[in-house]
Amino acid sequence: MGGVIVSTLLLSLSAALVSYLIGSVPAASWLARSRGVDIRKVGSGNSGATNVLRSLGKGPALLVAAFDILKGALAVWLARALGLPPEWVGLCGVAAVIGHNFSPFLGFRGGKGAATTFGTIAALDPVAGLGVFVLGVATMWLTRFVSAGSILGAVTAGILVVALGRPIWLMLSVLFLAALLIWQHRSNIERLTAGKESRIGEKVR
Repeated sequence: MGGVIVSTLLLSLSAALVSYLIGSVPAASWLARSRGVDIRKVGSGNSGATNVLRSLGKGPALLVAAFDILKGALAVWLARALGLPPEWVGLCGVAAVIGHNFSPFLGFRGGKGAATTFGTIAALDPVAGLGVFVLGVATMWLTRFVSAGSILGAVTAGILVVALGRPIWLMLSVLFLAALLIWQHRSNIERLTAGKESRIGEKVR
């Protein structure tokens, strides 16, 4: 019995580490570098799809966004494929987002995690993921603020998992991801409040 518990724990820890490494793959940075651009030295300096959009255009930004979404979803799918307990499935998703935000390939810097957070939440709870997508995209379209859509999407996910009475492990995973995303956007919140946030299509102020 003890051997089974140890084996399960080792497998779970290994999956969480692999999930972190999956999340840490800096698609934005590597794609930009392939085009002769150091993404950390242009625009906002973040290694994410929004900065790629401002620096390289829509096509590269869509590629990065899709890859970053897939990173979060892949971590959750991997954990489930390994038959890990639900709590560890949530933890693996969280690990992927942390990997994106604090990538060892970029000196433990990275993006703000909006796309990877969405991919993780959508894989953990498709209903919450749909809510994030609808509210987030609608907000971005109406306001042209990516940050506002990201923040509202995170808040929406947190409200949905609580309102729908999801299991504690799922609530904690999503609420942590929502809080982390909002914290990552603290400078954007300051600029939004001051009326200085850049809209889609504008250069970073």
